[in-house]
Amino acid sequence: MLLDKIKKDLLQLRNPERAKNLSWFFKTDKGQYGEGDVFLGIQVPIQRKVANRYIDLSLTDLQELLSSKIHEYRLTALLILVSKYEKADSLGKKDIFDFYLKNTENINNWDLVDLSAPRIIGDYVYNKDISILFKLAKSNNLWERRIAVLSTFYFIRNSDFDAAISIAELLLYDEHDLIHKAVGWLLREIGKRDQEIEEQFVREYCLQMPRTMLRYAIEKFDEKRRNSI
Repeated sequence: MLLDKIKKDLLQLRNPERAKNLSWFFKTDKGQYGEGDVFLGIQVPIQRKVANRYIDLSLTDLQELLSSKIHEYRLTALLILVSKYEKADSLGKKDIFDFYLKNTENINNWDLVDLSAPRIIGDYVYNKDISILFKLAKSNNLWERRIAVLSTFYFIRNSDFDAAISIAELLLYDEHDLIHKAVGWLLREIGKRDQEIEEQFVREYCLQMPRTMLRYAIEKFDEKRRNSI
């Protein structure tokens, strides 16, 4: 059974010392954003290799992996899901899109979101109804808000900035540092393609932006431009 095999493969790759470091890095202590997350200590490139061997896992099997507390089970499941999405026809993409949205409670750390949301949610809604992004951005769930931000990276990479700017405005006053970083990153990515649009946003909102968001946004500005903000 493929599901049993992939679990066995991942368990055999565990690295307890690295797992300890990752548990600290991803804030798994009580009250932190990653509370309860369990790490095996497997590097992402290795998980990609495992994922490539199990592309034929069903959505039912992926659901079991995504429901696990083991971080690498969830991440490997998402890497498989991205690959399945990219190979799917339009109906298959819709099924995976819906499956992803039903599992947002399990896509619950920043790496899980960042490695999957642009390539599934962003890709699917591009040039379609994007109201789901605004629904997610208004969610009480931190990870759904981050999914909204990261999904717009697909738009940005296609030099389409309107949705990203709207999401950035909506989340300008968000209370969580992970959203501050994500929005700052979003603005920086826009600036790589159109500095004028990014700078216009930063100048308009710099006094309201959290310091972390501003720092990420202007990271690539030259000294003269940074000092003028």
